[in-house]
Amino acid sequence: MSPDEYVEAILAVAARDASIARILREICALDGAVRAGALDLVGAHLGAQRVGRDVVECLEALRQEEVARRIAERLEPSG
Repeated sequence: MSPDEYVEAILAVAARDASIARILREICALDGAVRAGALDLVGAHLGAQRVGRDVVECLEALRQEEVARRIAERLEPSG
């Protein structure tokens, strides 16, 4: 998938679940190195479970600064 496709797919999931949107907003707003560490922890947790390749690919996409920035911008709280 392209970065644009990852952004749209991740935002579609966030639109269906407010708790996911809140977590994504927090993770994507982190500094790149801190975000990578947080994603390492999530990946380690998910490694103990059976998750689809698409989930792993989305975690990798969130490591990309451009993807994270665009998601954070779109998930900014209104008001």
